[in-house]
Amino acid sequence: MSDTVVDARGLKCPLPVLKLEKALAGARAGDTIAVLATDPVARIDIPLYCRQQGHLLDMNDEGAAIRFLVTKA
Repeated sequence: MSDTVVDARGLKCPLPVLKLEKALAGARAGDTIAVLATDPVARIDIPLYCRQQGHLLDMNDEGAAIRFLVTKA
């Protein structure tokens, strides 16, 4: 379960990462944010962003979208 859902479906890079970054700015450590994205580049960009920032990440396919579960460090 996530604390916040970011719907980035239909948005192209870098918007899914920027929407995630904005959501994380308002979150506390340990909060989980779900990001739904359809841009295939998000499979690269969001995990890279999470690794660089130290956030935990889980990723799976959800129909036509990719669901990223990000736990704020």
